[in-house]
Amino acid sequence: MQEKITVIKQALAAFEREPAIDFHHYPITVDFDAGVLTLEGEVKDIAAKKLALELAAVIPSVTGIIDRLKVAAAEPMTDKIICEHVRDALVQESALNDCAISLYVPEGKEVVREPPLVSTGAIEIAVENGDVLLEGQVPSLAHKRLAGVLAWWVPGTQNVLNCLIVEPPEEDRDDELTDAVRLVLEKDPFLNADQIQILSHNGQITLDGIVDSHAEMEFAVHDAWYVFGVDKVVNNLSLRT
Repeated sequence: MQEKITVIKQALAAFEREPAIDFHHYPITVDFDAGVLTLEGEVKDIAAKKLALELAAVIPSVTGIIDRLKVAAAEPMTDKIICEHVRDALVQESALNDCAISLYVPEGKEVVREPPLVSTGAIEIAVENGDVLLEGQVPSLAHKRLAGVLAWWVPGTQNVLNCLIVEPPEEDRDDELTDAVRLVLEKDPFLNADQIQILSHNGQITLDGIVDSHAEMEFAVHDAWYVFGVDKVVNNLSLRT
């Protein structure tokens, strides 16, 4: 019991110290049992969610984490509408043209796009309580990461469980993560990424360069956080004067 109390206190103190989590406006419920820390609640953005998970992971005695954190929705949506938006985003993305796409809806499995003649993968989408689940397989980590970000971009999405399998397996590298973040920034219609430089090292992304507004800076930082495998984002961006 004493260990449980100690671990929970350590987690809550770490969350309070991190200003990006904004703990007093977005409290996180914490439980600890048999080495597993459970985090539950609504956080303000993707950065807060990932930072909370990182802070929890380094607490002594924590051997596993159950992540039940949700990001506050930018726009309230039903699961059906979220699913339709994710479906449309994946279907319209040219990089995923060779992937079959299907949905899991209350009525059962709905095939959106049959496997092409030369198929490189298959993506299955399910949405429950704002959580988007992506399952199936894709040909590269870049495809997996792009699909995940497209799901995050839907305003009603509160969490993305990216369970896509890369087949054949691909070793992750700093340059691959850099390329994935660059691809995402270039695809964001609200962002001019021409003067943004990206550096990746062990899951940390550093953004340098110039943007035209505070809004563009926020888009760039959040886009980097959305990418699967990014554990930290350092914002060195400057505003154009």
